[in-house]
Amino acid sequence: MKILAIAVAGLIVVVGLVFFFASSGTQIHAKPGVMGAETPVTVALVNLHGVRKLRLTLQQDTARSEAEQQWPSKWFVLTSVPGQTANVTLTIAAKPENGFKTGPAKLVIEATANDLRGKTDSSTLDVNIDLRPPKVVADGAQHYINQGGSELVTFTIAGYWTEAGVHAGKYTFRSYVMPGSSDPNNRFALFAYPWDLPPDVIPVVYAKGAGGKEVTAQFWYKLTPKKFRRRDIELSDKFMEKVVGELDPGGAGSLLDRFLKINREMRKENNQTLYDLRLKTEEKILWQPPFLQLGNSKVEAQFADVRTYLYEKKKVDEQVHLGFDLSVTANVPVLASNNGRVVYADSLGIYGNCIVVDHGYGLQSIYGHLSSIGVKAGDVVKKGQAMGKSGATGLAGGDHLHYSMQVDGVQVNPVEWWDAHWIQDRVLSKLPEAAVPQP
Repeated sequence: MKILAIAVAGLIVVVGLVFFFASSGTQIHAKPGVMGAETPVTVALVNLHGVRKLRLTLQQDTARSEAEQQWPSKWFVLTSVPGQTANVTLTIAAKPENGFKTGPAKLVIEATANDLRGKTDSSTLDVNIDLRPPKVVADGAQHYINQGGSELVTFTIAGYWTEAGVHAGKYTFRSYVMPGSSDPNNRFALFAYPWDLPPDVIPVVYAKGAGGKEVTAQFWYKLTPKKFRRRDIELSDKFMEKVVGELDPGGAGSLLDRFLKINREMRKENNQTLYDLRLKTEEKILWQPPFLQLGNSKVEAQFADVRTYLYEKKKVDEQVHLGFDLSVTANVPVLASNNGRVVYADSLGIYGNCIVVDHGYGLQSIYGHLSSIGVKAGDVVKKGQAMGKSGATGLAGGDHLHYSMQVDGVQVNPVEWWDAHWIQDRVLSKLPEAAVPQP
């Protein structure tokens, strides 16, 4: 028994030594940049076995602030992937009421390994704190804007900020660093004056500072109001049976109720899906002017047509058609209107089989009602490349292409983007020439 006890004790010691010497240090990588009153800091941690604790300490003279996150310890598990990297974001404060001020400071990052030894490694970074409220100055260019159309504005920011872009009424559009510039305060925003905004709304550039406080600046613009068409749509039982059979096969209720649910609720959900695709954009211009309209196509419906739906001569619904309906012949090849990357290629409710192509900086084109799709999400497409065929899927009464474009998720009139002169005057003239890919 004594020999067995000694053997067990020896085994425990040996295992303990194995675990101890198998322990590893943590590589720490972070580039926090300028820090404000509250700043999210992303830290890349590399350790064979992961980490059990991460702590950030911000120090400036006598002022001190900490942020920490811990995870359950699993030091006895030594089978993690070698070189595994975890990106962790912690928000650390540098508030004036706690003694912080604009100027240099030290950020200490400490990571404790998730193994038996639990070694703590640290990295000390020199950082700058900027607690000045931001200031934003818009360009001095002339901005001629069509209601329902697009425009581009450039601006610069000074001071600490966390978010910047353009407000147009209830709509907000993101901004990006000016192509070719290394200064993140030198920015531009492609934005829209949406079809449903009243003509007295004043678009402004904005920047948010500490605590969400916002500053704005106006720029010179002239708006051309548009009067959008109104059209009556007579609903037939045959058409509604086609729609609900495809989009609501297991639904309950009358034929009209099921159709109205699709026309209202599904439309809203599908447009939200399109809006969310704005986050799948590249921060560079992928396109070359101009964008292409479907060749030899007849315009069946225009952007922002207000449609009144009638059933048995009575109004039952009203919706806005945010695109162009273009028809040629049945199953005509649908071509990419410009270079880009496919971010959606699947069924999408009222849009039927649908493709969305990203052209960079939040500009995207939409192709709906297709009978077939020949591309997949992630594919790079060239202007004029066949991506599928026109059809009558979704909320379509006949074979055609529903074509639309959106700026940061807000659908806009594509006619402008079919016009090379408009593109040059309203967009490219305000950006560095090198920003646009050459043929």
